[in-house]
This record gives sequence, structure tokens and C-alpha cells, in this order.
Amino acid sequence: MNEISNDAFFANVPVFSDFEGVTNESNYQPLPEGWVLAMADIVGSTKAISGGRYKDVNMAGASVISAVLNAVGQGDYPFVFAGDGALIALPASLEKEARTALAATQVWVKEDLDLDLRIAIVPIADIRAEGLDVRVARYSASPYVTYAMFSGGGTIWAEKNMKMGRYGVEKAAPGTRPDLSGLSCRWSPIEARNGEIVSIIAVPGEDGPGSEFQALVAGIVSITAEQNRSGHPVPEDGPELGFSMKGINREVKATAPEGKRLRQKLLILLQIGLIVFLHKFGITFAQFNARRYKQDVSGNSDFRKFDDGLKMTIDVDAAHLARIEMLLKQAQEKGVARYGLHRQSSALMTCFVPTPLSRDHMHFIDGAAGGYAVAASQITGKQLSGVLVTP
Repeated sequence: MNEISNDAFFANVPVFSDFEGVTNESNYQPLPEGWVLAMADIVGSTKAISGGRYKDVNMAGASVISAVLNAVGQGDYPFVFAGDGALIALPASLEKEARTALAATQVWVKEDLDLDLRIAIVPIADIRAEGLDVRVARYSASPYVTYAMFSGGGTIWAEKNMKMGRYGVEKAAPGTRPDLSGLSCRWSPIEARNGEIVSIIAVPGEDGPGSEFQALVAGIVSITAEQNRSGHPVPEDGPELGFSMKGINREVKATAPEGKRLRQKLLILLQIGLIVFLHKFGITFAQFNARRYKQDVSGNSDFRKFDDGLKMTIDVDAAHLARIEMLLKQAQEKGVARYGLHRQSSALMTCFVPTPLSRDHMHFIDGAAGGYAVAASQITGKQLSGVLVTP
């Protein structure tokens, strides 16, 4: 493929709108030759979670997506948010920009959030040399936003090698800041309405993905489909108009350097006040409709995904959860899958909103008390304990 077709690759991947399509391999296309995976995760998130800092962990993970997409011009490239990390697939022509963005984000995460971010650039060629692949599908969460789904076993291999210290990126100088424009975490935690907020991760067993694992995923998705809005944790008309001051302060740190943070905070508070006013009176201002924006926040949220395994943060009642857990236990006993499941009372939302005037803003959902990180620890045997994050 030439560079033009490389840049247009993800835009040309056919879109499916029924989430059950994540189990259909015909929806996936292999990444072009020469692409790379830009990836990152938090080192030793146990301490941060036990200290009630999971929102900071989420902010660090989402900052990777924001920094890299801003660095490459916010093109249409596949990515996935993993709670305590993220992955973006890019053409080799953008590797330099991705390295610079990852290194800058690593410095910012350490200096402003006091967390250690592990970063790596993994060539697709190395993954394929291991007999694995990275294939991408395009799921339409709403008419305005699509999210990438990954299969082929390659992302798991890449993450494992990153954690072994391979494919690292040269460190940036102290004080280096990434461009985190659009990164936002203003919303307060979203309380469960059906029962509990449950973060679930199910990955293939030792024999790898197969028809039985696909049947497991389809079964779980089918059960959640019986729940109101498939267990979507965000109300259909959007989250309540409650905003977290700690979240606002995190956003200020992300989007403004020292010396300009008071101005940025006042600007954010002014924006919030305007949104509340417009929403209350149903007024449209400069093409911005606050009520429609709230609805789009819900529709555009990534509460379920597939990244070489099923990941979802859902709002479910006890009866549906018991059925899901039974399927997972049976699959694990048969060696079909390994899983982690973590219950909590609320969900967190971290956002990437390049401009509120466009309807393609993206919202990343996780559990508020450790979410995906705690669920993943159950698979690896680390057994983290989740502590409810103070908003």
C-alpha cells in the first residue's frame, strides 16, 4: 500500500453497528504492512488504585490517545482505551510523531500526576514474524463515532513485550509537555441504575481464540442485550449535570502549563456555567445545543469493546450478572477463556472533545473503583483491590 492508502486505511474499513459483530472475523481487516502500534500503560497501578487515584490512572491512559492523535493531526486511526493505558495503530510514516508524543506524555504523567507511564512502539512486522496478526474492525457506537476493535492475538503479544521492557521509546527532557487539547474529565462519577457497574474482561484460554470463545462472547453480549440499553452505564439523555472539581483540576493540569492554569480554570468554569444555562432553558448558542450534546455523550461512549478479548463496563442487575458470571466460570473451567470481573457502584468517564461544536466527541468509560485494572489483575493473579475513587 502507498502512503495515501495507508492514511485512509481505517476510514475504508467497513462499519458494523450491531455489537455482536465483534465475533465475526469477516468484519476485521489486517493492518497494512509497515504499520506500528504506539502503546502505553501505567507501571505499578496497585499503589494508585489503593490510594483512591483511579481517575488519575484513567486520565493518564486517555492522555496517550489525546497526545498521539493531536501529534499526527487527529487523523482517522484505530485506537483503544484500556483504563490504565491505550494503544494506537499508525502508518510507519507517523512513527516519529508518535514517539515524540509518547515521550512527552510520559514526562507529563510523571511530573503532573506522579505516575509512571511505560511506553513502546511495536512494529507490526515483528508481530507477524511470531505468527500472530493485528486485524481491525470498525464498530459504530453512534451515527457520529466509530471505535476500533482488534483481533489476531497481536495486541496481547505487543503488551507482553512492552511490559518486558522491549520496544521502549527514548525519554524526553524534563518539563516536556504533550499537546493534550480536547482531553477532559469534568463529569462526576455515574451511579448505577440497574444494579451494579461491572467491569468485565474475557480473553482466550491457552489454545487461543476459537469457535467456543466466540460463542462465549456472543452469549455474554446476548445476555446484556436483555438489560435496558444493553447495560449502557450512561443514561440515554446523558449524564447528570454534575461536575467534579477534582476532575476540572486534572483537566487544567493537562491542558495548560503553570502560569496559565488560573485562566484555564476560569474558562472551564465559564463553559460549564454556559452549558448548565443553555441546557436548563433549551437554548442553542453558536450551533451548540446543550441537550443534544448530553445525548451525544451517551451515544458516543465506548462502554464495550473487543481488543483480543471482550472488555465491557456495564450497568446490570443481579440476575443478569449471575448468568454472565456462570458463562465465564464454565468457559474458564473448560480452558476456553480466562476472565476478570469487578463490581463497583459507579462508572467514570474521561473524554476527548476536540470541539464541542462537532458531534464526533469521544467518551471513554471505566469502573470508578479500579474497573478494568482490577479485572485484569484477576486474570494475571495480582489480585488488586479496588478502592472507590473520590470524585
